[in-house]
Amino acid sequence: MKLPDINKLKSNDENMNPPEHVAIIMDGNGRWATNQGLPRLAGHEKGMNVVKETVKMAIECGVKTLTLYAFSTENWKRPKIEVDFLMRLPNKFLNVFLPELIERNVKIDTIGNVETLPKHTQKAINYAKKKTKNNNGLSLYFAMNYGSRDEILKATKKIMEDIDDNKLSYDNLDETIFSEYLYTTNLPDPDLLIRTSGEQRLSNFLLWQLAYTEFWFTDVYWPDFTGEIFKQAIQDYMKRKRRYGGV
Repeated sequence: MKLPDINKLKSNDENMNPPEHVAIIMDGNGRWATNQGLPRLAGHEKGMNVVKETVKMAIECGVKTLTLYAFSTENWKRPKIEVDFLMRLPNKFLNVFLPELIERNVKIDTIGNVETLPKHTQKAINYAKKKTKNNNGLSLYFAMNYGSRDEILKATKKIMEDIDDNKLSYDNLDETIFSEYLYTTNLPDPDLLIRTSGEQRLSNFLLWQLAYTEFWFTDVYWPDFTGEIFKQAIQDYMKRKRRYGGV
């Protein structure tokens, strides 16, 4: 079935415009590989290539920020061989796709406790950040070693320290100030969350930031996720009316 043109869905109603910030839980790499009779690592390799097409479609759809859940704080529990492979994926991905991302004016950044990642992983990420820091097109964020409970806990501790040091007044603390202590301090909250593989849970991802985000789930495993499926999610979002607790 041919999907309608996104531009034709736009209107003066802000709810009919494409989401500015899309977050994706890229799930199902391992199960995809198992179904193909392949090792789990092959699923991660295939999933890496899907990121490129997703970025291209996000740009085409007018998305300004794309945040991808690449590695959670819980993923350290996986077998060492799989963790080691995932820690080398950023270098492999960027070696292949960084020139094209630069050409497309994409700016790369991260959220999460990146400082505790292996040095070679940090090196690849920091190099990409440096090479794209002056770009002003799509902002592409990778959530690496990210866990929302860890993020909120660290923010709370830092707030307590700043109150004790008289850098912050308890009476002035509100949602806006609290948000400034999160990894996403420079980001707008996501308008749309996409999760692949049929699972319908947040898995410790952006729990604070997703308070009024629209959710979109698909049974498709991440390695089979296509630009057309991404476009379908955008079009579905554009038909919804966001009330933010109002009427």
